[in-house]
Amino acid sequence: MAEAFVHMGTLGRPHGISGEIALNWFAVAPFSCSGEYFLQAGDRPPVPVRVLSVHLHKDRPLIRIEGIEDRTAAAALTGRKVLVRRSSLPEPADGEAYVSDLLGCGVFLEDGTLVGRFDHVEHSVARPVWAIVAEGGREILFPAEPDFILSLDVAARRIVIAPPPGLLDIYLDDGAN
Repeated sequence: MAEAFVHMGTLGRPHGISGEIALNWFAVAPFSCSGEYFLQAGDRPPVPVRVLSVHLHKDRPLIRIEGIEDRTAAAALTGRKVLVRRSSLPEPADGEAYVSDLLGCGVFLEDGTLVGRFDHVEHSVARPVWAIVAEGGREILFPAEPDFILSLDVAARRIVIAPPPGLLDIYLDDGAN
């Protein structure tokens, strides 16, 4: 069986000329140099990397990776996924789950109505936004705020949400009005 990895962040643009790279870190826990990290380009196998340093710049981590010594080398890594071994992560607390475990889960309203399937997370905005694919392929962008997520059941592959009033109408209106 293949080793399981969890996508924890994505490398952004180079910062400066000495090889530092901005990191879009998705995890709640702060980024640390002491972890074991892997980079993945597209669907290629993950490659281990050694992080030499990390510091914050405008509330965003900047990292230095062994062997990356200039802006050109750093730019070549833009968009790579930063992964950790699943086995190195703690088990989620009750009522919590790793996003990777929720991918593909059915997303339901409190009354049992199926909204769609949890497809991915958009991290390019200030707060994470879930992309839910509804019947017919329509994508619904859903604010991943605790007030709107009522329950997560990984074993049942089920998420129950309470969207803000009118949110689903924006995406599911068939234009008949």
